[in-house]
Amino acid sequence: MGIFSVGVSGLGAAQAGILTASHNIANASTPGYSRQEIVQGTNIPMLTGAGFQGQGTHVQTVKRVYDAFLGRQVLSAEASATEMDSYLAQITQIDNLLADPNAGLSPALAAFFKGVQEVAANPASIPGRQSMLSASQALVARFQSIDQRLGEIRDGVNSQIMAQVTSLNTYATQLADMNQRIIQAQAGSQTQAPNDLLDQREQMLKDLNKIIRVSTLTQSDGSFNVFIGNGQPLVVGTQPYQLQAVASREDPERIVVAMTGTSATPLILPDSQIAGGALGGLVTFRSQSLDAAQNGLGRIALTLAQNFNDQHKLGTDLTGALGQKFFSFSLPAVFSNTLNTGAGLPQASFDSANIDELTTSDYRLSYDGTNYQLTRLADSAVVWNDTVLPVSPTQSVDGLFIDSGTWVAPLAGDSFLIQPARQGARNISTAFSDARLIAAAAPVRTSMALTNTGTGSIDAGTVTDTTNAAFATFNTTGQLAPPVLIQFDNPPTTYTVYDNTVAAAPVVVEAGITYTVGADIFPTPGAVDYGYRIKIRGSPTAGDKFTVEGNKNGVADNRNAMLLGALQTKTTMNGKATAGPTASYQSAYSQIVSSVGSKANEVAAIGASQQTLVDHATQSLQQISGVNLDEEAANLLRYQQAYQASAKILATAAKVFEELLTLGQ
Repeated sequence: MGIFSVGVSGLGAAQAGILTASHNIANASTPGYSRQEIVQGTNIPMLTGAGFQGQGTHVQTVKRVYDAFLGRQVLSAEASATEMDSYLAQITQIDNLLADPNAGLSPALAAFFKGVQEVAANPASIPGRQSMLSASQALVARFQSIDQRLGEIRDGVNSQIMAQVTSLNTYATQLADMNQRIIQAQAGSQTQAPNDLLDQREQMLKDLNKIIRVSTLTQSDGSFNVFIGNGQPLVVGTQPYQLQAVASREDPERIVVAMTGTSATPLILPDSQIAGGALGGLVTFRSQSLDAAQNGLGRIALTLAQNFNDQHKLGTDLTGALGQKFFSFSLPAVFSNTLNTGAGLPQASFDSANIDELTTSDYRLSYDGTNYQLTRLADSAVVWNDTVLPVSPTQSVDGLFIDSGTWVAPLAGDSFLIQPARQGARNISTAFSDARLIAAAAPVRTSMALTNTGTGSIDAGTVTDTTNAAFATFNTTGQLAPPVLIQFDNPPTTYTVYDNTVAAAPVVVEAGITYTVGADIFPTPGAVDYGYRIKIRGSPTAGDKFTVEGNKNGVADNRNAMLLGALQTKTTMNGKATAGPTASYQSAYSQIVSSVGSKANEVAAIGASQQTLVDHATQSLQQISGVNLDEEAANLLRYQQAYQASAKILATAAKVFEELLTLGQ
């Protein structure tokens, strides 16, 4: 090679540099583009008598300037930031809904109990009773409207999960196709990388990573495999794997993600494997916040309804009849796993005596062929593991009874999802519309004989159960069976209980009962529980008499209405088997609002910090891979000057050659 060849090699290198700088400038705003630069090397020198003489230059390759480590940092931070953004967009809806001072539950609860207090203040007033009924219907409507909105959010999450899975499948197919193109491109030259194709694939991976967190493994042929979750393959070389959005085998209202395998049955991916990205944010929001909020609202509705019904049944209405249930509500929902081989469903019900122990969790009931196991899904705690079910009315778990129902022949491996509170707010309703049926009065009244000479006094009585024999004929006679006369003996350290059905000739029921000041007095102590308690205090004298009878025509009595009103501030929720209830309805609702608000703030804070990491990682990557227009302009000038200098070499060589020709003439 001579001076001409050296000049031509310089021209070629300068031209490649100009072309590469121009390519960088043209793609400065292209998403995912990585800066390229030429790598030059010297040609092999020629050995001459005067030593090795250089033979010019050549372009070894066009290098893609990219840092894989920083690229992985960007992907990791973006997956987390996108997940938090998706989570925040959803939880903000719940936060705004529950905390709204007008549309939340708190004002409806306050208005309802205000109506109860108005009835307590004037129990005979029909307008007051109608006002209480209207307030109860408004409370029911508020429960239902909030639950409906939460249901709409749940439906929206399901729809978004399906849309994200569709997008994810599209990217998987595109990545597999891009792997194929890269393999083909590198087949022509194993030492040269298809830079632009690599950038396009990296951008596709980045977009996919915003849907779900991914990991990659690069192969020797230039392709890479893409994995999600705990190593579930999404792309292997040129083969894409498809995901599906399907109904949960346990809960038909829940859309979950499944992977299509070689078998006909899709492989359901646990929520824990759907991490990062918008899809991960949706799944995490649903399991951590939406379920708890909707279950929490349902628990308040169920507990309020059960407590109010229990107390309402202990009173009498304006017609003189015993109170009936005030609210209607549904039993816990039970769903059979679609993989079950047995037939039928168990039935769950509420333990009214321990309704305070009801939680906001769902449960899974499974049978292994010997034992029934009940798992509380919120904390994965096994709360029941026995050869028998916690059957009503002897045993309950977390305020629940579970009977065999139609599941009379369980088979090993069968499992069921139990949702005690999910539909509580959806299905609550007022049980009647006749204001006269509000049981404001107590069915029992007490009195003392005017001839009593002692200081003994009897309280108004407390009703505990109207389903027993004492109240069997109450709705037709308005009287207890039997009315009771208590007469103190001589000395008055004991008393005798009489059946006072015929006042002129009372019949002894039990005699010689020891009197303890302030203790409960039963119609038949130690025998049948008649469903009410009375107390006698002070010092009765021999012959003093006290009576207990039905509160017939007690239309102006407000004792039961007062007890109904007291439920507003009474601790009736958040109890445990080892401890009593600790929260009222309002405080339980406040806990939901506080929990959602705190989680929203937490997610916002985490999202902001993750976005900061994204910005820093992206900035660091851009400093290496990004196109700097000023730098590229300088490169253009440098390569232009190199081109001109190489052209000058050729001009000089031509002139020298011409001189040589002249000398030869």
